[in-house]
Amino acid sequence: MDSNKGTSSRLFALSPIEAKEEIDEKFERCFTFLQGIISGVSEKEAHDALNAAVCKAAQAHDDINTGFLYGILTDSSNGARYYRDVTFIARDGLQHLINQLSLLILEKYPKLHDSCRSQLIWLIKELIKNSVINVDTLCQNLLRQIAGGDVSPKNVFLVEAMLDIFNEHSAWLAGLPVLTATAVYTYLRLIVDHGSQPFLTLRQREVDFCIGMLREKFTECAIIGRDLVRLLQNVARLPEFEKLWKDILHNPSSLSPTFTGAQQLLTQRTSRRFLQCRLTPDMERKIIFLTSQVKFGNQKRYQDWFQKQYLSTPESQSLRCDIIRFICGVIHPSNELLCSDIIPRWAVIGWLLTTCTSNVAASNAKLALFYDWLFFNPERDNIMNIEPAILVMYHSMRPHPAITATLLDFLCRIMPNFCKNLAAQVKQGIYTSLRQILEKRVLASLSPLFDNPKLDKELRSMIREQFAEFCSPVDGKVEDPVPLPPGAMILDGNHNSVMNCEGEAQFSEDEDDIPLGKLRSKDIKFQPIRESKVEQIDISEHLAQLNGNIKKNILELQNEKDSESQCEIVERLLQAILREEDFDQDTATSIGTCLAQILDNEFTRRLLPQEPDDESIEESIGTPLFVLFRNLCQTPEEDPSRQAQLTILWEVGALQPRLGYRLLYFLRTSSPPGGGGSSPSAGYSSYRDYARSHSALSACLLQDLRLCQEDDVRLFCYLIPEIYTQFPNVAIGNTDILNMVVSCIDASQLQDLVCQILQGNMVMFRKDSFISILNASLEWETFEQFCLWQLIAAHNIPVDYILPILPKLEFQAHAEALTSILLLLKQEMPSAELLKHILCRDAKSNDFFVVSILKYWTQEHEEKLSELVGSLFSKTGAAAKRKRPQMGNKSQGPAVEQTLAHLDQLRQHCKQTSFFSQPAIQAALSQVQATAAESQKTKYSDLFALSEDTDDMKTPSSGTTGTKSSSGRSSGGSGRGGGKSGGGKGAARSKMALADTDSSTESSDDEETAKPKPPRKKKKTQMVTSDSD
Repeated sequence: MDSNKGTSSRLFALSPIEAKEEIDEKFERCFTFLQGIISGVSEKEAHDALNAAVCKAAQAHDDINTGFLYGILTDSSNGARYYRDVTFIARDGLQHLINQLSLLILEKYPKLHDSCRSQLIWLIKELIKNSVINVDTLCQNLLRQIAGGDVSPKNVFLVEAMLDIFNEHSAWLAGLPVLTATAVYTYLRLIVDHGSQPFLTLRQREVDFCIGMLREKFTECAIIGRDLVRLLQNVARLPEFEKLWKDILHNPSSLSPTFTGAQQLLTQRTSRRFLQCRLTPDMERKIIFLTSQVKFGNQKRYQDWFQKQYLSTPESQSLRCDIIRFICGVIHPSNELLCSDIIPRWAVIGWLLTTCTSNVAASNAKLALFYDWLFFNPERDNIMNIEPAILVMYHSMRPHPAITATLLDFLCRIMPNFCKNLAAQVKQGIYTSLRQILEKRVLASLSPLFDNPKLDKELRSMIREQFAEFCSPVDGKVEDPVPLPPGAMILDGNHNSVMNCEGEAQFSEDEDDIPLGKLRSKDIKFQPIRESKVEQIDISEHLAQLNGNIKKNILELQNEKDSESQCEIVERLLQAILREEDFDQDTATSIGTCLAQILDNEFTRRLLPQEPDDESIEESIGTPLFVLFRNLCQTPEEDPSRQAQLTILWEVGALQPRLGYRLLYFLRTSSPPGGGGSSPSAGYSSYRDYARSHSALSACLLQDLRLCQEDDVRLFCYLIPEIYTQFPNVAIGNTDILNMVVSCIDASQLQDLVCQILQGNMVMFRKDSFISILNASLEWETFEQFCLWQLIAAHNIPVDYILPILPKLEFQAHAEALTSILLLLKQEMPSAELLKHILCRDAKSNDFFVVSILKYWTQEHEEKLSELVGSLFSKTGAAAKRKRPQMGNKSQGPAVEQTLAHLDQLRQHCKQTSFFSQPAIQAALSQVQATAAESQKTKYSDLFALSEDTDDMKTPSSGTTGTKSSSGRSSGGSGRGGGKSGGGKGAARSKMALADTDSSTESSDDEETAKPKPPRKKKKTQMVTSDSD
């Protein structure tokens, strides 16, 4: 009780496991200090004591103000008195109280008790009445705490409370242009969330407020810029806004003498202040953390948490637009961040698009992504606002081609349909955006996007019509891809425009939407992004720190353009470095910086020739950068000069992160044909030494491979076999590397890897890490998992390695893995170990995994399977007598209940009953029926009915039968001579099956002819069929 009392808070609603907030303790301490002054004295004495205290020290003044704030928020009965007193004693116009309240709203508002929130609203109203300055800041912060897409009672309370404040104090609001614009921007956005019946009254109040502000204070609202038009588009169908739109389009001066029309707003970039205000402070922190701290590949759990917290309800789908606008317009990463392995902005936006479940929200999200393109002006707008959209399309071509197709389709259709009267300006804005993308080297070429044969023919034709300037000349016929099935992508919804200047324009309806295209096995040969993200720097300062032949050679290298001459200069430079007596770290840094700048084009050109052969590969490494690599590899490890060369490479690599995979390419091309088999080569010690500049070899290798995969997938696939051979301890079992492989390869590259494996040139799996790889792969895309199982099949992985994961797999959720395992089991003979793992799966009506493999085995290995099942029943039955029944596990085998459930499912799906006529099955069913509980007998009555005729034919001594059935399967267990004969043949047949499949099949046919039992069971068979029907 005491501990609970100690952690309770009058300010915040804390869970039992949450510790008290530091700010809570501070506020309580200040309130206790205040109470110590005013308790037990008269009101006049209290005022005198307070005035004396605040005059003594600034800290006491602040603590007393904080104490009064705490009292106002937590004690509603005395709140008015506390507010009166604090206005008397405050010496700073209540600015300390405002600052503390602002901090509380921004950082802790979601945790405040409901009563404290009500007091907070009351306090703000009082501060406005008394004309306290900077109260508008508090209102700005409270508006930020209104979450978009959230119709929970607490959020609706704040929406209504702020609306009350603005309506009650409209004159005060009118004198604050920024707050007016922010309030209008906020409530225009919230109108969309309040369209359902319970919120219609609130929505009408919001509409009245926005219309009033826009008509009376349009000049103040116009500072919002182009996003004001976007929000007005979303609500244009409401009657009040229809009238407003008519004025905007046809009579703009009625709103403001200086307003000339919609184009004036659309050409004005929206300030970050407004884009930021539609995310709560907590959302903003999470998105910033995701885009600045989380490494690419590790983002899933953060995204899942964010989606569960903020995007899990139907209403919350509208929030995606706010997040996309925030990412495009507010989050502009530095060059250092762009060069790192942190998740890029385009990947976060791609996740938001692919997880959208509403057609309307998806259309609005695409508009939010491209909105800055429509009227882009390089002088006013930032390239970072348009970069995410082009990169989402580029990087989605392989893993999510439908995303690329639907965005290109949207871009083509929005030019003529956004606004009829502004179609030329929209086209000009989009063209300017594309030219800027090429000029700034965001993409080296638009050809991989616009000339992509994966796209549907009609879409390609539309792209050529709309973007002829950016398309390659037509040369040759391109095959028509097969369209995707209908509904393959949720992002293909209707795109409705409300800015039709001649009535109302609409994007195409669902039936007019073109197919998105399909993935073909032969992929397009993409031109990789050729972008050096190293800042251009002036190397004159570094050259000044060098002297002698080193400086002379670097200057010659800088001025020389011929590649062969540059190679000779680099050779001379290395010789000069090795002769340098005073070579130190500063010298290495200067040389490395100069080389990184001078050889910048080395890190943007294509490495792997289109048709690799000895001559073209030799030519590809005949450049100055590879002279550095060659000298390093030819220098013995014990040579002192090797360290100087490594130091220079480290300095170049610090500025040019793509140096690492270029060194791997050099080592790969310098290796003898075949890569030296499956053993590591001593030549790769150069890369291991280079990797010492990183925290670990694995981290360096992973970063280099990721950059290589992003730049050139062909080169990445060319390196992979050597990576697994030369760095087995790092690569084998590394899920990140394996996921990189399967996420980018096409069918042809998969075939090449399988060939490498079959030739013995590469091993990608080992037993100790195999299960962890399978577990990780369950989260991958379908095609990625398909590639993984093809690679597993190429390795001849024993099925025993795979069995431990079986109980974890769900039939619907893990279809890729279960399908592949099913096909592997199909190649196996049934065995006790296999059966034990398979039958340990829970029997579910919609799970056909177990029944499928059992039915297949009944067709191919009927007698063997019946003996194994019978033996399993005997063991589990004996165990059940000794201890309480429980669900099976892979170490003990399945429980009787599980086995019965699977057999009953098999009975329902098995049209012929010869398997259940097997002596071993008959004996096992009789044995289990004798010991089964009444509930089991009732539940599996149809299954036990299959053994009733056999029981009638048995001798009265059931104990003898039981002894026979449990003593050994070779004697059949049926009590008949025919059963014994069948058992003998079964044993002989098992031996023949191991030696010769054909002989086994003939034996099976003979045995079926010899068995007298099945014909006698016609009556029972008909009865079973009738029961099943």
